Amino acid sequence: MLHAPVETFRGVVYPWQCDGMGHMNTQFYSALYDGATLHFLARLCPQAELKKLNYGWADVQQLIRYEIELVAGDLPVVRTSLIRMGNKSIEYRHQLCDAETGRVHSTSDQVTVLFDLERRASAPLSDAIRDAARRLAAAHPMNGSP
Repeated sequence: MLHAPVETFRGVVYPWQCDGMGHMNTQFYSALYDGATLHFLARLCPQAELKKLNYGWADVQQLIRYEIELVAGDLPVVRTSLIRMGNKSIEYRHQLCDAETGRVHSTSDQVTVLFDLERRASAPLSDAIRDAARRLAAAHPMNGSP
């Protein structure tokens, strides 16, 4: 990882998000991770800047691991770390943890590409995005080895 995790989402598990076994349904994990993704990517390129360029972000890969089930009343927080920057893509990891104990409930490893909405094709990451990633890493250094 290129930097220590940064908080990208904080919420509550509600009873209506739980399945017949009393666990948060997987569709809501995806929603949490989607919100965390948007907040994380906005640290690298604000939404208003993307709109000016007619660009967006396209998720191309996601691997979710479920470690410990969430139940109604739990207080999840997502922390995100940049793993790698390619020419057109960003790889990062979300950790969904209990806000009170820090216990990891789930992780999501994701790859997202910068996407030109007019050309309908991936686009190279700009120097501004790379600079923002460097600033993020400098502001949140790893404590020890990754």
